[in-house]
Amino acid sequence: MSSKDDLIARIVQAEWEMFQQVPNAGGLAGCQQNYGTFRIMRTSQAASWSETLLESYLDDLASAQRDGRNLLTEKYARMMASTSPREYAAFASVLPALEPAVLRTIDTIVEIVLAWEADLSNRFPHILQRGRPIHASEDRPGTTSVETYLRGELASYSQQTLTRYLDHVRVQKLAGINGSELTLSHTVRSYGYPSLAAAERHLVDPSGR
Repeated sequence: MSSKDDLIARIVQAEWEMFQQVPNAGGLAGCQQNYGTFRIMRTSQAASWSETLLESYLDDLASAQRDGRNLLTEKYARMMASTSPREYAAFASVLPALEPAVLRTIDTIVEIVLAWEADLSNRFPHILQRGRPIHASEDRPGTTSVETYLRGELASYSQQTLTRYLDHVRVQKLAGINGSELTLSHTVRSYGYPSLAAAERHLVDPSGR
């Protein structure tokens, strides 16, 4: 196992342990009992990151564990500001405050990533239609957009991790690399497709004709 693979495995394990503790009315949700899907989705995202970014995020997870924080609980709680604002208002005050500089960094990252998502939607519409809507304006109870999910996750990161994340996506953008495409490519390969183009063709015509 490479050093990057080891970092990813440790991150996914730490996230899974936190995910099991995210409160849900009526007990564990179905997604909290499906490690296979969780591993694919989280590994696919992490695979598109640099080792420097992975190391910083792993430090965030370790620090949170020591401090008794659950970063995944915080992530999903922050999403509710858009998807369920009334419920969010009841506990918003207990979440760590976000400094203006942090919010500006998040906005810059989100702008880059949403442009990548729009590009993918144009090139692989059938794949993207099976996932989350892109923009927060499309949020509904039970439906969380890429934008809202990303903002919630970024808000759980330390300033160091956010800075490294921004540096990372800027490097990708300057190099003409779509970071979201790297993540999605890893995902479809995990489900047996050799490429995004092959997955798109299958969704258009499952018979392969």
